[in-house]
Amino acid sequence: MPGSKERERTDGQGKSAVARAVKDPVSRRKFMALTGGSAAAAAFLAACGSDDGTTMATTTAKSAGDNETEQFGKGDLGIVNYALTLEYLEAAFYADVVKSALFKGAELKTIEKFGQEEAEHVEALTAAAKELGGKPAPEPKAEFPLESAKAVVELAGTVENLGAAAYLGQAANIQSPDVLAAALAIHTVEGRHAATLNTLLGEPITPDGAFAKPADAKTVLKSVEPFIVG
Repeated sequence: MPGSKERERTDGQGKSAVARAVKDPVSRRKFMALTGGSAAAAAFLAACGSDDGTTMATTTAKSAGDNETEQFGKGDLGIVNYALTLEYLEAAFYADVVKSALFKGAELKTIEKFGQEEAEHVEALTAAAKELGGKPAPEPKAEFPLESAKAVVELAGTVENLGAAAYLGQAANIQSPDVLAAALAIHTVEGRHAATLNTLLGEPITPDGAFAKPADAKTVLKSVEPFIVG
């Protein structure tokens, strides 16, 4: 965290052009217009905050419907548990793929690496839920169609792209800077997983172009519903 002198430099004449622009209402509107009002843009502005001490995340959450994850808990706890549920599924998916013996060599090592990282996401989000004073979401029982190596890679690509979009979809609703930082850190890894799989599938590395598209919780949960049993 920056010390008092560093904060003074940041808040004083040493402000960057980006920081000054973000704090200007007109510039904020232009930025959101240029990016299509994406959650990524909102998350960027949220990190910079506004002159009155509020953040774009706070403002956007109030207008974007911040109750879409309430089935998992209130506020940030609900978002963390929503993300945790998705990470449970991703970790279970890769674990099942490893056991399927459909892959060997370098491909298997990549799948194992992805699975390890998803398991670490589960651990981090479980800890985050506890730090927020809540109870981590229970792990759902899941089953995945593992018919062939090609089908598995296609499903993995779908899952990873969906995961990245899910984090992006909640970025503007997160109130805690620490939770936002953690979510964006995981989102970045999900995006890299997705880019790797998109390349293997012959799909564009950035399928949505310069600005990724977010996915709301309702859409994401409906997409993963077929894999949850019991």
